[in-house]
Amino acid sequence: MKFSRRSQRPQGASTDGAAADDATRAAAPTAAATPAGDPTRASSPGAASPGAAPTGAALPPGMLIAGAWAWRLLAVAAALAVLFWLIATLEEIVVPLLIAILVSAFLVPVAGFLHRHRWPRWLAIVAALLAGVVVVGGLVLLAVTQIRAGLPQIEKQSVAQYDQLTTLLQGPPLNLTNADVDGYLKDAQSALQTESRSILSGVLSIGTAAGHLLAGGLLTLFATIFLMIDGRGVWAWTVRLFPKAARPAVDGAGQAGWHTLTSFVRVQIVVAAVNAVGIGLIAFFLGLPLAVPIAILVFLASFIPVVGAIVTGALAVIVALVFAGPIQAVVMLAGVLVVHLLEAHVLQPLVMGSAVRVHPLAVVFAVAGGSYVAGIPGALFAVPTVAVLNVMVKYVATGSWRRSGVAADVVEAPEAS
Repeated sequence: MKFSRRSQRPQGASTDGAAADDATRAAAPTAAATPAGDPTRASSPGAASPGAAPTGAALPPGMLIAGAWAWRLLAVAAALAVLFWLIATLEEIVVPLLIAILVSAFLVPVAGFLHRHRWPRWLAIVAALLAGVVVVGGLVLLAVTQIRAGLPQIEKQSVAQYDQLTTLLQGPPLNLTNADVDGYLKDAQSALQTESRSILSGVLSIGTAAGHLLAGGLLTLFATIFLMIDGRGVWAWTVRLFPKAARPAVDGAGQAGWHTLTSFVRVQIVVAAVNAVGIGLIAFFLGLPLAVPIAILVFLASFIPVVGAIVTGALAVIVALVFAGPIQAVVMLAGVLVVHLLEAHVLQPLVMGSAVRVHPLAVVFAVAGGSYVAGIPGALFAVPTVAVLNVMVKYVATGSWRRSGVAADVVEAPEAS
């Protein structure tokens, strides 16, 4: 006897089994249409059980992106904070090294120029170093000589200005007598004697600062010598600290930054020379004392863009007001403004070029931030740091190191210079 498979099913279960099969077939397309790796389609926020914590997939995409950027920015901020703390702790080592890098950025092209004109490499380096030492030493010697030569004139004009101030105080509206003026002078002398301990400690701190300055000068000299002799080797060693895949980008960005730094130093020397010569000539024609020291101070302070020129220009105006009078001070102020306008609108666009172009607002905020964080050294290094970082970030962001076709192992060995 033959039995079919359908006849083997119990009669009472036939209806229930058919209903179950129909339900399974009805649910199958929904399960098959849902990709196995897509949890966002497998469940909807509305189907979640009450009180269940929201999963990452349930968050808006914008919040996920913001969170990802937030912790990365916090990590970068923490790394920068540690870096600034190390720089502040090792300031007496970092500052001479940074000064040596700036000096090398000016002297290395000079030595390279001499070497290209068939000078031996060691002789070109020695000549460039000696030229730098002679220039700096000559400026210092000239300033000291001019100050010593101008002391008698300063003393004479100081006495005249004191008499003029006394006459002004004795007139209206103060109407002070000679006894009142002498009493104020005695009070000032008593205050100086009372604060003699503080003054003595200040003098001792100046002596300590002079010792640190001498040590920093020696460190700067030695660092400059080694950077000029084996700067390429030092840079190759630095690049090898990075992963091999990142070395082409680091090497290319560093070379772009070095080119920008050398351009910046040359530009600042030209700008500083123009400021110093212009303001120095105005002070000389006005008959001001210490015209040459003022010019040298303007030259040195001009390496702090914008702020240095403003401070030294104000100092020149004050000297003119004290030692010459208000008319000469107004003339000095007009001359300083003309020199700075010439620098900002004619000289800077001509010699700065696109490689070192930084917006004036960025310059002002960089100098302000650098001076707030690290004082005078921070103001000195703020703008070159911003200029170099600007070029390096653009180089990496635009992928220029990919288009250059440089292999990843190009910096395995120091390049001969």
